[in-house]
Amino acid sequence: MASLNVGNLGEYLREQRNAAQLSLRQLADAAGVSNPYLSQIERGLRKPSADVLQQVAKALRISAETLYVRAGILDEREREELETRAVILADPSINERQKNVLLQIYDSFRRENGFVPEEEGTPGPDEALKADARKDDNPHS
Repeated sequence: MASLNVGNLGEYLREQRNAAQLSLRQLADAAGVSNPYLSQIERGLRKPSADVLQQVAKALRISAETLYVRAGILDEREREELETRAVILADPSINERQKNVLLQIYDSFRRENGFVPEEEGTPGPDEALKADARKDDNPHS
C-alpha cells in the first residue's frame, strides 16, 4: 500500500503518543479506534476523518486543530484564527458583550488586512460599540 500525502501527521502522532507515554494499543483504546487503523495512520497509510482526529487529539490532550493542519484538513491561518477566537471566548474575566465586541474588532482588523472578505450586513466594531453605548444609556432596553 502506498503512503498517502498526509503531511507529517503520522510522525507527529507517534511523537505525541510517545511523549504521553502511551502504547499504540492504549491510544487506540482511549480514542475509540482500532489498533491496526491507528497504526496505519501513524505509518501514513490512512487519512483519518476530522472526527477520528478529534478523538485522537482528545485522548492525547492536544489541539484537534493542530492535527487538522497536519492532515491538510485545515489551513494554518484558519487554525490560528480558531485558536484566537477560542481564547477570547474562554476568558472568564470579560463578559459576553465584551467578548462579542472584541471578536467584532478582531474581524474588522482581519478584513482590513485582507484575510476575511467583507460580509454584507455584518456590523463592524464601530456599529457594535454604538449599539452597546445605546444599551448602556437606556437600561430598560
